[in-house]
Amino acid sequence: MKTTRRILGATTFALLARPALAQWQPTRPIRVLVGFAPGGGTDITTRTIAARMQALLGQPIVVENRPGAGGNLASEATVNAPADGTALMMGTIASLVMNPIMTRLSFDVLTDLTTIGRSVEVTNFLVVAPEKPWRTLPELIAAAKAKPGELSYGSSGVGGAGHLGGALLDSMAGIETIHVPYRGGGQLITDILSGKVDFSIATAATVLPHIEAGRLRALAVPSARRSALLPDVPTVAEVANLPGYEVANWYAMMGPRGLPRPIVDRVNAVLNESMRDTDVVAALKGHGLEPAPSTPEELTGFIVAETAKWRPIIERAGATAN
Repeated sequence: MKTTRRILGATTFALLARPALAQWQPTRPIRVLVGFAPGGGTDITTRTIAARMQALLGQPIVVENRPGAGGNLASEATVNAPADGTALMMGTIASLVMNPIMTRLSFDVLTDLTTIGRSVEVTNFLVVAPEKPWRTLPELIAAAKAKPGELSYGSSGVGGAGHLGGALLDSMAGIETIHVPYRGGGQLITDILSGKVDFSIATAATVLPHIEAGRLRALAVPSARRSALLPDVPTVAEVANLPGYEVANWYAMMGPRGLPRPIVDRVNAVLNESMRDTDVVAALKGHGLEPAPSTPEELTGFIVAETAKWRPIIERAGATAN
């Protein structure tokens, strides 16, 4: 009986102790690294969510842009950061899935980083400047076929949804265009608006205000379904007769390797609570960003599944880190 009581007592203590441990409270400002320049979809998402997380944690959160190498500079900085919760990263499909497939990295995403939780799914649009002659995607494809290797498309960085979307369009439509990578969505939009690059698959967060103002023309949505933001814009698959064409985009929060579970649990809880805030949800949705919270384990499984899904697609499309 005494043994039973001791076991029950230990179990009760463990159950009571876990919530206490889960209430990790930072004592210093937190940095959240973004692997792209200010003004892009990742930057907008991180700053929107971080403002609410800061209020919930009661500590300043500084969003730090580390653009370069398709998000890999931010990833490497996070890998080498102390595992105390003061340095986190908003990863992307580029940094967490595409880059590890397309290039040899100095780290392993699931070994050298700690999964915390997904943040958003991202709406993208294929856009051109209104001065360009193409009013539909078939017209753009026809022009690319007539002038192989002359038309260019910009992306917010190597390995991102914009890069893969253009490479996949080349492969499936039988065209040859030039990829021009930028260090973030903000810089990309400047050159799309000026006509320096011919088209782009870019986040709604960066292009929607320009579409609504008539400064950009949306030709298609690179997803499986039309977007409620612009329901009259067709998908690439339907308008260009390319069944199966789809490029997803999403962001997720990560930490350095060895991040203690109480910190992971606390940050995950605050991240998810932030994405339930009505003001945050409204701000995100206005930029074409759909909250998609998860547990750390769900994010790990999601990254594994996304890698298995995209590896053969990337190899067929011939997309590289160049």
